[in-house]
Order: sequence, then C-alpha cells, then structure tokens
Amino acid sequence: MTRVLRWESALVVLLVLVAVIGSVRTGGTFLSGDNLFYLGLDIAEIALIALPLTLVVVSGEIDLSVASTLGLASALVGTLWTAGWPLELILPTVIVAGAACGAVNGLLVTRLGLPSLAVTIGTLALYRGLALVLLGDTAVADFPAAYTQFGTTPVPGTWLPYPILAFAVLAVVFVVLLHATPFGRATFAIGANTEAARFSGIRVNRTKLILFVLTGAVAALAGIVYTLRFSSARADNGTGLELAVVAAVLLGGVSIFGGRGTLGGVIAGVLLLGALRNVLILGDVSTETLTVVTGLLLLLGVLTPPTVSRIAARIRRPTEGASP
Repeated sequence: MTRVLRWESALVVLLVLVAVIGSVRTGGTFLSGDNLFYLGLDIAEIALIALPLTLVVVSGEIDLSVASTLGLASALVGTLWTAGWPLELILPTVIVAGAACGAVNGLLVTRLGLPSLAVTIGTLALYRGLALVLLGDTAVADFPAAYTQFGTTPVPGTWLPYPILAFAVLAVVFVVLLHATPFGRATFAIGANTEAARFSGIRVNRTKLILFVLTGAVAALAGIVYTLRFSSARADNGTGLELAVVAAVLLGGVSIFGGRGTLGGVIAGVLLLGALRNVLILGDVSTETLTVVTGLLLLLGVLTPPTVSRIAARIRRPTEGASP
C-alpha cells in the first residue's frame, strides 16, 4: 500500500490522466508529434533549471534568482554577439558568467550566513537589473540559422526538440550525482539536519556553494536555449519563470524543508506541469489563467506530499503493530 501511496507514482497516474483527457478534448491533437514537439520546447528551460534546483532545495536552501540569471545570460549573449564575438566563444563565456552568479548567491549564504530566500530575492532584482543595463529594452535577433535551428527543429526522425536531448543528458548526470554518489548523500544529510551533517564531517558550506554554482551555470545554459529558441536576446527573457520551476520541483515531491525528494519525481512534476499548461493552451485559455494554475500547482506541491506521507505512516502503523 505504501508503494501505491508514493507521490511519484501518483504523479505518473496524474500525467497519464492528463494525457488521456487532453487527447480526448483536443481530438487527438495533444498526442500528435507536432504538439509533443512544442510541448517539449515549452518545458525545456523549466526542465533544465529544475535539475540543479532540486539539489539546492534538498539541501534545505532555495534559489529564486534562476529566471533573472537566465535573462542576464540572454542579455550577455546579445551584447557579446553585437560586439563581434563568435558564438563558439560566447556560449562557454555565458555559462561561466552564470556560474559566477550562482557563486555570488552561494558565498552570501555560506560565508555570511544569510538566508537563501532573502539573498536570492535580492539577486533576482540585481541580475535582472544588470541584464537591463546590458541591453536595455532592445533585442538582438540576427543569430546564425545554424544555431537557432536547434530551437525550431526536432532531432531527425523524431519529434524530440534538441533542448530536450540536452535535458536528458543532464538528467542522467544529476540523477547519478544525487542518488548514487557520496556528494548526493551529503546533500540529503545537510537538508535533513545541517548541524548533524557538519558534526559528521560533511563540508556543508562547500557543498552548498557547489550547488548554487551548478544552478547558476545551468540557468545560464537555459538562457542560451531560450535565446536561440526565440532567436531573440532580450533582458526580460524568462521573466516570472522561477515560479514555474519552483512549482515543478515542489510538485515533484521535494520537501521545501529539505532532506527529502527524488529527481524522478521532479521530472514527472515537470512533465505534468507542461502537459497541463499545454492542454490549457490548446483550449485557448488566457495567460492569466495559466499563472493561476501554476500557483495552484505550487500550493499542491507544498501541501500534498506531506499529507500523503502522513496517510502512509498511519496505514503502516497498525500493520507493524500486528507483526509478531
């Protein structure tokens, strides 16, 4: 019974239900290859950022500056391209800049002991402001087709967008990192009890700093993907995206208090969030309604997993008491 009540299993069931209902309501359009391609594009940046953010939340911290880091990365791509830099040099430079943004967050949290919520609310505004300083309200859109096609064409012979291929590769890396390495076990231990982790020899501050740096780097990668997908570098790219990313992570069963969660659940949460948004878009639902749905899913992600865990514990208790 406990396995049935696992939140990850419930997410898969919900995802299947959404797919079936969406297909019926749209006359099969939802499950068509073309729609699945655009669904993949729609969730690409959310899915990418959700991977490292999961580790940050498992460690008991949060990073709300990810969308602003994405916007700053996009603005930096446009600025350097206008300055005559080749994209082959721009792309790694932007990822390093994103890692630096994450390092600033991590150092403020680990060295000064500031709460990550307050720090990343501040850098949310700071990084978006820097993006506006770089580009203002202008847009850079003359990128080579050899690069922008990665955001507008599927992998040959499939309906998969190239960004989802990049996500799949990173997902394997982060799943192994979190669930099959001492670093991942240390991350869980820090989130469960920071002081106990420190007394057991875990380098808490270094681990958290690495997590923030990884999040900044991947957010910058998402900014590159966003820029090339729309063939437009803008300072306001990704505005508000942090809400969807946090909603996907919490919907995936990661505890907001740290110490618990799986990347499998987060991936299912990303897919469920994307599927619901896609069904609503196909039904001509307004952008405001999409925001409301995202907020409701965020609340669902916070409230439901603990409730499911308590129900499972109550079911388990009589069974354990009846054992000889």
